[in-house]
Amino acid sequence: MKRFDSVIVALLFLMPALAGCLENDSGTEGIVADDIDVNPETMIAGEFQPMVITAKNDVSVFIPNLVIDPLSNYVQNGTVIDLRLGETKQLISLAPPRIDSAFVFLSKYGAINWPIRNSNESWEQWVNRGGIREDGLAVSRIPAPEGSSLDTLNLTDEKASSVVPVRISIERQVSAAYSIDEGGLFSTGFVDGRTVYNNINRISDETPDILDPADGAVGYLDRWAGQGNLAYEDAAQFLIAEMTAYGLRVEVQRFQITDVLGNVNPEAYNVCGFRDGTLYPNEWLVFGAHFDIAPPANVGLVDPHITGSRTYGTRVGAYDNTAGTSMVLAAGEAMASMPYDTRRTMVYCLWSGEEGGLRGSDYWTDTLADRYPDVTVTNYINLDMAGVNWPGGGGAPCGDEHGGGDGGCDPDPQPDADGYPKDSEVWPMRIYIGPSLNYNKIDQPDLVYLSQWIGADAINVSMQQDILVGADNNSEDTWKYDVWVEQDRPEIIIYEDTTARSDHASFQNNLDTVTLGFGGLVDGYWCYHQTCDTLEEMEDWMDNQARGYGNNATGVNNLVNSLDMITWWATYSFFHMDQKPILNVYLD
Repeated sequence: MKRFDSVIVALLFLMPALAGCLENDSGTEGIVADDIDVNPETMIAGEFQPMVITAKNDVSVFIPNLVIDPLSNYVQNGTVIDLRLGETKQLISLAPPRIDSAFVFLSKYGAINWPIRNSNESWEQWVNRGGIREDGLAVSRIPAPEGSSLDTLNLTDEKASSVVPVRISIERQVSAAYSIDEGGLFSTGFVDGRTVYNNINRISDETPDILDPADGAVGYLDRWAGQGNLAYEDAAQFLIAEMTAYGLRVEVQRFQITDVLGNVNPEAYNVCGFRDGTLYPNEWLVFGAHFDIAPPANVGLVDPHITGSRTYGTRVGAYDNTAGTSMVLAAGEAMASMPYDTRRTMVYCLWSGEEGGLRGSDYWTDTLADRYPDVTVTNYINLDMAGVNWPGGGGAPCGDEHGGGDGGCDPDPQPDADGYPKDSEVWPMRIYIGPSLNYNKIDQPDLVYLSQWIGADAINVSMQQDILVGADNNSEDTWKYDVWVEQDRPEIIIYEDTTARSDHASFQNNLDTVTLGFGGLVDGYWCYHQTCDTLEEMEDWMDNQARGYGNNATGVNNLVNSLDMITWWATYSFFHMDQKPILNVYLD
C-alpha cells in the first residue's frame, strides 16, 4: 500500500496555510499525566458535551478531537490550550462514537509543535507503540483566526517534542428501548445506526393498507420513477414532509420529459433539505442518495428464492436504496437540530431516476448554475446500497440461501466482471472516491487519507480497512482485486474509482466536484434489483450467529452496527470538510 503521510496531516487538520517559521519546543521534562484533571472521567461516546480541564502545573494541552469554538460556534478539528497552575478551561467536545478511549496530550506551557498519529492507526495504537516519543508527523498551532477563540493546527516540518498522554474513557450509552440483539449498542449519539434502521423499517413496511391507493401498504413501496407512478409521488411527498418536520429548508425540483406521442413523463423528483451556512453560504456540501427503486421489466415480479432464477424489478428496495435514503434522513435530522453553526451550507438530497440513468442527480447538477449562479458544490457524499457488509458480510461463507452452494465452504476470492474484489457473493464494504484518471496513482490524496484518518480512530476500524491503489505491474482491469488479495482481503476498502455507477457521477461530470461514496455488496447480492430486496433479507445476510466467522451476532445487531458506522463516517467527513473543503485536484 502506498501512503503519503506528509499529505495526510495537511488535509486531516484542514487548516489555513502556516505563515512564517516557528521555533521548536524542547520537551516534557517534569510533566506527568497527573498534571491535569479531566472531568468527566468518562465521556459519552457520540455526544457533544462539556469537557473541563484543570491544571495542577503550567502545561499546554493538545485536544485532537472535534471541539466547538465558543466564539464562532463552529465545529473545529482539534486545538491546543495553555493553562497555568490552578487554571480551568471548559470545552465542548464530540467524543468519538465507536471507540472506548480518547486522549489529550501534555507538553510544556506554550508548546508550539506537536506530534500526531499516522492516518492508518488510532490514537490508542499510536500511544501504545511509542509514537509519543518518536520523531515523525507534526503540527504547529496557529493563533485563533478572526472571529474565533481557539487556536488551530497545521502541518509543519519542524520537529515536535515528545508528549505525555492522558487517557479518557469513553462509553457508548445503550437505549433502554433496545436489546443488544436489536442493535442497542448503536442506538444513541448525535447520529446512530438504530435510527437509520428504524427509517428503513418504516419506509419498507409491507403491512397491507387497503386505504392506501398508492401501493396498498403502510410503507412507501413501488417507488418506480416516472410513468406517472402514484406510489412514486406518494413517497416524494412523505420525504418532503419528513425534511420539513426536521426544520430543514426544503426545495423540490421536478424534471419532466415529453415523449414522441406528446405524453408528459415525470422522470425525476428531487427533494433537498438545506441547513444554511453562516460564513460561506454559497459553498455547499451535499449529502445524497436516490430514493427510487428498480422498476419491473416484465409483467410479473417473482421472488428468486422461490423460482431459483432472477428477473428484474423490486417492490420494496430496502437495500437499494431505502438504506441510503434512511441515512440521509437521519443525518439531516441530526444536523437540523444541532445547536452549533456550520460555515458552509449543508444540503441533504434525495434523488430519483437513478435506476433509469442518474436522471434526477444529472438534472439537478446540470441546472444548478442557472438556479444558483453564485453557488459552488465543494464536496458530495453518496450513499447507495450501504449496510450489507462488515461486520456481518465481509469474508462470509458462500452458498446457503444466497445463490446456492455449500454453506460451509471457504470463499474463493475472484474479481467480478468489472474487476471488483469479492468472496464468491460477498464484497468488502467500499469507500469510493473520485474523479480519478489513473488506477496506479492516488489522484485525490486529501480525501483518500481523510477517509482513512476518520476510519482508523473515530470509527474504530483501523484493522479492517486498507487503501487500494494499483501498481504498474497490476492489470488495469483487475487491479482492485489484485491489490485486495495482496493485502489479505481487508473487510473495508478505500480506493479511487475510475468508473461510476451512481449519482456521484453527476457531480463529477457536471460540477467537477470531488466525491466520496459509501457502498457495499452489489451484483453479488442475490436480491439485487429483485422482489426479495427486503429488510429481512438484509438482516439474513448480516446474521453470522454460529456460522463460524465474524462476531457471532444477530443480523439486526450487525446491520445496525454497519449502518451506524457508515452514517458516522459520512457525518465526520462533513464536519471536517465544513472547516476546509477538499477540492478536486484536477481544478488546480
